[in-house]
Amino acid sequence: MISMAKPFIGEEEINAVTAVMRSGMIACGAVVTEFEIAFAQYGEMAHGVATTNGTTALHAALLALDIKPGDKVITTPFTFIASSNSILFCDATPVFVDINPDSYLMDADKLAEYLDKNYDESMKAIMPVHLFGLACDMPRIMAIAKQYNLKVIEDCAQSHGAEIDGKKAGSFGDASCFSFYPTKNMTTGEGGICLFKDEEIAKKARKYVNHGRVDQYLHDVLGFNYRMTNISAAIGLEQIKRLDGFNQKRRFNAATYNELLAGQDQLVLPAVNDGYKHVYHQYTMRLEGASRDELQAYLKAHDIGSAVVYPFSMTEQPFYKDRCEYDCDDVAQSHATKVLSIPVHPGLTEAEVSKVASTILAFFDAK
Repeated sequence: MISMAKPFIGEEEINAVTAVMRSGMIACGAVVTEFEIAFAQYGEMAHGVATTNGTTALHAALLALDIKPGDKVITTPFTFIASSNSILFCDATPVFVDINPDSYLMDADKLAEYLDKNYDESMKAIMPVHLFGLACDMPRIMAIAKQYNLKVIEDCAQSHGAEIDGKKAGSFGDASCFSFYPTKNMTTGEGGICLFKDEEIAKKARKYVNHGRVDQYLHDVLGFNYRMTNISAAIGLEQIKRLDGFNQKRRFNAATYNELLAGQDQLVLPAVNDGYKHVYHQYTMRLEGASRDELQAYLKAHDIGSAVVYPFSMTEQPFYKDRCEYDCDDVAQSHATKVLSIPVHPGLTEAEVSKVASTILAFFDAK
């Protein structure tokens, strides 16, 4: 079976974990601090605060940026639910602005139009999500945020190493948050991190991550136990060294798909604008005039994995019915019925990539 994801854990990671286990210092400690520094440097931000996962990183960042009950945070309806859930964790309201039909990302034109018509003082921040490994139009989003004095929290759970004109995704806003789940471009098993430009904001996030602690048994805010372990951090320190290589292989696999699948007019392949470096957490196609279910079944019959990422817009989530606001013309809902992701991870061989592409073409040839 050609799988959708295959985390690479080598002897270096195993040895690093073994060293931590033998040290006896397996909880949050010096190795976590080393990882925070290393990943912040990689992400071109000044400060890092490691957490248990990407969702807790988003929650801690929002709290550190003073997102409070009743505030509104503008985000995308086409993402994993953790992005907007983190806003709800703050008793704030997610406001969904629709996506660009080509990139699947927050549409900066629609964001500008929405704020021009609807801005009020309850709007405090924008949370763009760099989906599938491609960065949003951050220069434009930052200009809009500056115009309305809004904070920007970049959700980078799928964009480790993505760039715009050589500048890392996650280095534009006030904060950025990454996930290290095993399917991501790099992993710590589970884990996350929030990055900050401002030291005082980073200190606040660190407090929220560690029970609101100001001293060993003194606490001045309601905090959480969101701490990363030294075990996870040890894996992460080795994975950072591999990340650019992982991404290079993902980009190579994606380029192969682009070449082999070009010309199939029922497939819309991933679009990448000039100056953008896509790191292909997912290789996501859109089917136009063909059955996604039939293609998935055909791939499965040929031992090839695929996934629908994501089958619903956030505006369709039952739990969100009375907990969000949205200004969408249903691009996200429409695309959610058509997208399909195929294996692109760095563990694929060239023969496997070719098999996936040839099997897709065979499906269409048989129609």
